[in-house]
This record gives sequence, C-alpha cells and structure tokens, in this order.
Amino acid sequence: MKNIKITITALLALFLFQSCSEDKMDDINKNLNNPTDMAARLIITDVMVNSAFTVTGADDSFYAGIYSELNAGNHNQMYDAQVRRNEPQLSSTYSNGWDNSYSQLKALGIIIDKCSTGNEQGNYQTLGIAQILLAYNLAVLTDLFGDVPYTEAGKPGIIFQPKVDKQEYIYLDIFKRLNEGIANLNKTTTYASLGKQDVIYGGNSAKWIKAANGLLARYTMRLSLRNADYQGVIDYVSASFTNVDDELKLVNSSVPNPYARFQLDRAAISVAKSFYDIMVANGPADARTTAFFTKKDGIVVPFDNSKADVEGQGLYSISALMNERNPIYLLSYHELLFLKAEAEARLSLPEAQTTMNAAIKAAYNKKQEIIFTDAQADTYIASIGTLTGNTLLKKIMVEKHISFYENEGIECYNDIRRLQALGNGDLIPMVNPKPELFPQRFAYGQSDVASNSNIKDLYGDGSYVYKEKVWWAGGTR
Repeated sequence: MKNIKITITALLALFLFQSCSEDKMDDINKNLNNPTDMAARLIITDVMVNSAFTVTGADDSFYAGIYSELNAGNHNQMYDAQVRRNEPQLSSTYSNGWDNSYSQLKALGIIIDKCSTGNEQGNYQTLGIAQILLAYNLAVLTDLFGDVPYTEAGKPGIIFQPKVDKQEYIYLDIFKRLNEGIANLNKTTTYASLGKQDVIYGGNSAKWIKAANGLLARYTMRLSLRNADYQGVIDYVSASFTNVDDELKLVNSSVPNPYARFQLDRAAISVAKSFYDIMVANGPADARTTAFFTKKDGIVVPFDNSKADVEGQGLYSISALMNERNPIYLLSYHELLFLKAEAEARLSLPEAQTTMNAAIKAAYNKKQEIIFTDAQADTYIASIGTLTGNTLLKKIMVEKHISFYENEGIECYNDIRRLQALGNGDLIPMVNPKPELFPQRFAYGQSDVASNSNIKDLYGDGSYVYKEKVWWAGGTR
C-alpha cells in the first residue's frame, strides 16, 4: 500500500509539473510580433502604405501603362507584354497585384468590423477612412479584372470557394462605401485622431472627405457608358480637391516610388514612340517634351511600339522624371480637373477649356523630380488657342494622357478602355501592331485559378482577356 501511495504521489507531482511546463511552453511559443488582435489605427497604416506601393504603383501600373502606351516594355516580362507574347493572358502575370489587392481588402474588412460592431465601436474616423480605402482598393481590383470574388472572399476556413460577384453589383458597393465613409468622418468620436498613423493626411478628416468626393467623381465618369452623369462628375469635383496639397498620394522617405525602384532594379520600361510623338506634336512651346526623357547622343531614342522593336536593356531613352522620392498617386489634382473638363466638354459648357487649362497647369506643377515654372505652363497654354467641340474633347483627353506619365498607369488604362467603349477610341489611338490582342482586362491571379473552381472555369486558357470587356466598358463580366 505504501508503495502505491508513493507511486500515486509521484505521478501527481509529475502531472502538475507537466501542466506547469505546458503552460509555460504555451507562453514561450507565443509570437509577440504576430499578435492575434491589433488596434485598428495600427492596421490602417500598413493598408495605406500597401495600397499605394503594392496595389497602385507596382505591377498593375507597369502592365497597364504598357497596354495604354504610356510606356513601352523593353525587357523580360515587360517586353513579352509589349509584343503580346502570351504574357497578357497568363494568370501568373498578375498574381502579385491580385494577391496584394485581396490582402488590403481583408485587412480593411477587419478594421471596419472592429470600428462598427467590434471592440472599437464608435471609432468613426478610422472607420470612415477604412471604408474609403476599401472602395478604392475594390475599384482597382474590379476595374482591372472585371467580375471578382468579393462578398465571400477573405473568409479562410469558412468559405473555401468564394463565389464571383458581378462588377455591376461591386460598383454599387463602391459608391455605398464612399458615401458611408463621408458620413462617418462627419461624426463626432471620443477616439483620438489617427495623427501620424495616417501617413497620407495626418488624421485630417476634411481631406479624406475631399478624397472620397474625388473618387466619386472618378467612378461616376467610369460608368459613363452605363449611366452618363456628367453634371454629377462636376458636382463631385467641386466638393473635392482645391489644390495639389489635397491630393490622395503617398509621399514618404521610407517608401520609394515603385516605378523608380523597378526601373533601377530591372531597366525594363522605356519611352514609347507613340507617347513621344504625341508630345512632339504639341510643338516647341511645351517645355515638357525636352525635359521628360533621357537622351542618347543628344536625342531621344524611343522604343518603336508600332512594331516589335528590339528587346534589350539600355537601348532606349527612359523617363527623366524618375526618382524614388516622387509621390505615389492614388488620385491626383490634375486628374480631377481633367475629369471636370471632360464632363464640361461633353455637356458643351463654355468653361470647359478654362478648366482644361487649369488641369494642364496642375499637371505642369506635379511634385516630381523636375519642376516646371508657371511661366512655362502659361507659355504652352497660350499656344493652344481656342478649341471647341470634338477638337477640345480630344485635347482634354490627350493632355490627361500626358499628365499620367510616368506611373499613373492604371487610370490611363481605364481611360483608354472607357473611351473605346464610348466610341471615342480615336481620341488617343493605339499603335500596337496587334490590336486584336489589346487586353480588355487582366487575367485572374494564379492563386485563385489554382484553388477556386469558380475562377478556374472563368479563366479557361486565359484568352478571354482579348475578347471580353469588363461590364462598365460594355461587356458582361
């Protein structure tokens, strides 16, 4: 009996020791750098940076800029995209942009839940900003890819095969989110301002409201084929930016401009001849033409994108504006003014050219490596003369196209497709020798093509990107 008691006592001690050890090990195994919960103000900073760097300014913009002939691809995958060598239809081409977009949407969903019904309920500033950023990221995604998983996406372990939502429905939600964001930013909250955690506006709610109205102007114009509302565009612009200091952009010494970073690393993008020719056509009064591009032996050597020019690094002129300190634009002041000018021109309003002139001046004043003077802008504007009708509309769109150089490629690509859908493709004609292979959209990302049967069935062999327009451009998906 005594031996049995000793054995039981020993086992009990061992059990208690193991329990204590397991508790201790549980603490040891916790990764304090990967918490299961985090304050919304900390999450949203990361979203702002990634929305600018990985979603807006990186791969998606590089490819979109090539397709819209803002730039030309001269090396590796950029050259393949330039000459339409399978690259546009491959799911692997756009995987980075696809995955990055969904990462932001998931993070923003967490913030919105926390600040609306969760443990930070009533944190209206962070909630409103998150709703605006969700609308922005969602629009980038659906504009490039068309119908995409949305309502069932971002629920790992719950929904493994998210359904694909129609772009028409997604756009309704984009407008809803922006209006909700504005409403929440107008509410009083006991939570402290985001302050420095807001790396775009420093916690200035009024500027976020202006940005939301600017995005409403952009997306209202985007839907012109489906529901033309040019007066609505003008009204939204009037409630938005009043100068370049209001712009929705990221300028941070710790976050390099991705276009510049990519060029320095890869040297894969060069001057497109069609873009250079557009600028030369402006005449000597346009100071940008001699300043925008590097020269070889004193002359600009563009990649001839009207043919499959020679592939190679260092063969062609590149952007002379390139600098890692340049802003990453999510929505620029010049874009906003060009939206207003286009709307006024389509309504035959007499102030359209005055607005266009202001837009050109704003484009001259972009915060970039090379700064032009007001006098240079005025000299060029004076050389344009008085324009009316379709001639004025064409000038507005051409100048907007120029203003997007070098890395506002996504909006440039969206404009090209919108103009084509409206029957205005001649305003900025594309010269690529394979017009039948102009990508009407991006191919779904590889991660979902491989794992989601709903996406795999829609993807097929990827050739649909050349045939099926997105909904707002007249397509069905």
